[in-house]
Order: sequence, then structure tokens, then C-alpha cells
Amino acid sequence: MHPLRDRKAVVRSRSRSTLLLTIYFLVALIIPNCVLANTEHYSVWTVEALILMPLGFYMMWSVLLRRSGIMIWLGFPFIFFGAFQLALLYLFGNSIIATDMFTNVLTTNPGEAGELLGNIYPAVIVICVIYVPLLWFASREIGHRRCISRTARMNLGFLGAILFSLGWLSLWPAWRTTGDRHILRDKIFPINVMYNVRLCAAEFRRMQHFEESAAGFTFGARRTAEAGGREIYVYVIGEAARAMNWQLYGYGRETNPELSRVEDQVVFRNILTQSNTTHKSVPLLLSSVGTGEHDELYRRRGLPHLFNEAGFETWFISNQSPQGAMIDKLAADAAHVRYIRSPRYDMQLLDEMRRAVESSQAPRICFILHCYGSHFSYHQRYPREFARFLPDDDVAIAAKHRDKLLNAYDNSVLYTDHFLARTIEYLRGMSDTRSALLYCADHGEDLIDDERERFLHASPTTTAWQLHVAGLAWFSDAYRREFPGKAEAALRNAAAPATTHAMFHTMADIASIRGGEYLRTSVSLVSDDFDRTAPRCYLNDHNEAVPFAETGLTQADVELLRRPFGVYLLLSGAS
Repeated sequence: MHPLRDRKAVVRSRSRSTLLLTIYFLVALIIPNCVLANTEHYSVWTVEALILMPLGFYMMWSVLLRRSGIMIWLGFPFIFFGAFQLALLYLFGNSIIATDMFTNVLTTNPGEAGELLGNIYPAVIVICVIYVPLLWFASREIGHRRCISRTARMNLGFLGAILFSLGWLSLWPAWRTTGDRHILRDKIFPINVMYNVRLCAAEFRRMQHFEESAAGFTFGARRTAEAGGREIYVYVIGEAARAMNWQLYGYGRETNPELSRVEDQVVFRNILTQSNTTHKSVPLLLSSVGTGEHDELYRRRGLPHLFNEAGFETWFISNQSPQGAMIDKLAADAAHVRYIRSPRYDMQLLDEMRRAVESSQAPRICFILHCYGSHFSYHQRYPREFARFLPDDDVAIAAKHRDKLLNAYDNSVLYTDHFLARTIEYLRGMSDTRSALLYCADHGEDLIDDERERFLHASPTTTAWQLHVAGLAWFSDAYRREFPGKAEAALRNAAAPATTHAMFHTMADIASIRGGEYLRTSVSLVSDDFDRTAPRCYLNDHNEAVPFAETGLTQADVELLRRPFGVYLLLSGAS
């Protein structure tokens, strides 16, 4: 027996297992980079930097301490980012974790998050298989106090430094060949993600200080005309309603059977959203700020405040939970705020509005109704009697289940059709009341529509399905008699190129409200002053106003927007 030889053999065996665990750590962390190298349209030099810089850094990180298990757990943020990135690649097919996605995580209620995770279980399983054993083995190494050998540490550290340096050097030719000076910030995972986390934190700080920054703000609202009798104006904010699946826009299925029979409505056929994320698009629908004035969002009050100043009784009724985002800040200015509890079918919004109208003696009322609309999971957004398109089972998000997902989505549109038609019917039945309804969705939705297999919304790069949203207006006979010019202008502007920025100004103009520099009839769809030549822009992930052509649209997307509905994109300028 040779005890010393046996002890050395045990030490070598343990050191070898620690080395294998370190290699496992490196492979697990570099997987997202390898996937991104194939999904993104990067130059060869950018791909080299994308792989070599992070891999070199992870190598050096893993051997900073002799006990690799500790370094693996200290590297948990990298593991979290890697897992998050793979989940989003499963959903969107490309793109890094965006600033908006971190904000979505922080503002999404647990129920919605559970619905989504339950339907991407294949991705969740793969992620767990990759990362959970890694953390378990790391914990085991810590418990056994195992260390990596001095030779392995030196070799890995030295090789890591070389790879990191080569990746850093490759940034220069990447800059030269692409002309992009923000490659490191925007394209190298996880550096880009860390930058986006910082942006997200900055946005949250500004949101938390909204009451201070907007203190004392006033629109200077005044009315240019007042109707005789009672006035009720309803602003309906839809959810994830892409125009392509509405019968009113030429869709082959009967998803709008009730609205199709409403002859005196005006369908706006050419509206693009300013953002494909709810936490940005809805505040923009509630605010006077333009796409290129994002900073002003934290200094101006919203639509409820405007109508308060104009002497209206204001109601904000939401079928979505409070989100802790700017939506809640702007909505809080309403005199009455209601959040509906489960089961949250949108007809409950009409029920709440009926009760409010019956209990109020106010001569002028403004309602803002925030729908749940076509928010995923679609089959939960409508009662079973509206399950016209079958099967609509709750299934995993996958191309093979596309028909079921589409059926459920179309059923949710069918239910939105019912809700809007019944709301119009209710307003129509009021005697001696000047009333109007304006509806617009916050953004569209991807439904695994092509070879990209994109799903949901909120991706850093857009698609035609996410951008083109449904919008319409309706005016009562009494309103048309009192303000014939506004209803006629809406009809003339039905095909005018607009963004969701027009909705705030349109709603104010419907109620004949002016507000100094903050309200413009050139952006109102019920005014002949509407500027059809103004360029349309999108608020990107870094809160920069960019032309829609620079949001990641493919040529197929552009053609889809142009052909069926007469939508065209202006390729320069900001609004």
C-alpha cells in the first residue's frame, strides 16, 4: 500500500472533476453567444468578437479563485442572462435581451408571467437541463471544498486573456467594415444586456420621480365649443389587436361580424404603433408627447388630467392589473380609477361604465377603458360561447400548434368585436347625449406567421404584424349634428398615414379641447388640418425615435404593410 500515492490520485481525480465542471460552466455560458452568431446578421469580425471576448472573460472569471464552485455561483448573473436570452430566442427567433424586456419583467403581473411560462415549457425544460445541473454540481464542489489545480488555473487564465484580447482587437475591423460605432454596446452579449439593464434602471428612477417632475404642469385647457345637453366621450385602448386579423381590414375570417353591421363607424386603416411594448405604447396613447419627445413623458400629465382641466368628470377603468409603470401614473389623475378583478372579460368594462353613467349627474364625462383584448394567453380572453374558431386549446408555443393559437387569437378578436359593438349600441341608445367612441390598440402581435416563427410582441426588432394596429371611431347622431365637421374629417382621414401619437390629439379634438403648445390639430384625425406628410417614427428599445424602416423590418414586412391596406412608410425624419 502507498498511502501518499493514493492521496495524490484522489487529489488529481478531484482536480479533474473541478476542471470538467469549469469547462461545463464555460460551455453553458457561451451557448447564447453561439446561437446569436447564427440568428443575427453580424459581420465575420463582429461574430469573432461576440464569441472570443465573452469566452475569454468567462475563462478568466472561472479561475479567479481556486474554488471554481464559488466562482460559478458568483457568476450567477451571467447564468441568469444566458437562460433569459435562450428563452427569448425561443420566442422571437433573434435579438438580444432588450431594455423593454427587462421593464416587461418588472411590470408584468405574476398571473401573466405564469401563463407565458406554461406555454413555453420546451424552452424552460432545455434551460433547466443546461443550467440547473451546473448550479447543483457547483454547490457540491463548494460543499466538498474542491479546488482546481494551479496548472489548470494558469492555463485557463492565460488562454482566456489571449482570447479576450483577440476578440477586443477584432472590434476595430468590425467598426471599419460596418461603420457601427456601438458594436460593443449593442451586439456583444452580455455587455449589451448589462447596458440595457442600466437603461431600464434609469427609466424606473425617472418614473418613480414623475410626481415631482410633473408637479405644477398644466395644459392650459379650454373648450372651443360646447354641446347642448350631456356629453360622454369614450376612449378605448385595445390590447395586442393587429389589424391583419380584423375582418374590417379584409381578413378572410368573420372576426368582426357585429362591427361590420355598424354603418356609421370610421375605420382608420393606416395606423402604426409607436412601440410594440405595452409599458411604452399605452403611456404614449395617454400622452401628448411625440415619438421624438420621450423625455417629456416624465414631465407632462396625461389625458385624464387634460379632461379634468376642461371640466369633465374622468374615469379610468382597466381590465388589466396595476403594473407599477407609467400607465398607472397617468391614469391616477382620473377622478375615478377602477381595476377589474378576475375573470376579466372586457364586457365587464361596459358594465362598470353603465354603473358609472347611471350614478353620475355630471353633464360631461370622459371614460378611458383599458382592455385585456387579445393579450396572451388568448383562450382566456373570451367566454366559451365566443369560441367560434376551433380547436382553440391551450397549447405550447410551437409552429406545429400554430392553427390552435391562431384560432384562439381570432376568437379574442371576435370577443373584442362584440364588446365594441355593444358599447356603441349602449351609447347610441342614450337620448339627448352627444357621445363619441375612439378605439385604438396599443400594438400588434406575431403569431408564427412566417419562417421566422416569431411570437408575441415586445421584440427589439419589429414585424408588420406587430406594427399595424386596429383603430376606429364612432359618433352619435346628436354629436354629428352638433359637430358635423369633425365626423366628416374623420371619414376623410380614414386612410391617412398616422401613428398612435394621433390618438391623444384626436380624443382632445373630439371633445373640442385646446391646450396651447401641447395640443395640435395637425395630429388630430377629426381635423382637416391633419398633416399627411409628417414622417412617422418608432420609439426603439433605447428610446430613440427612428424611421420604421430602421426597426428591423424585412422587405416582406414592408410589402405586407404596403399592399393590402395602403400603408406606406416614410423612410426619414422624426415626429
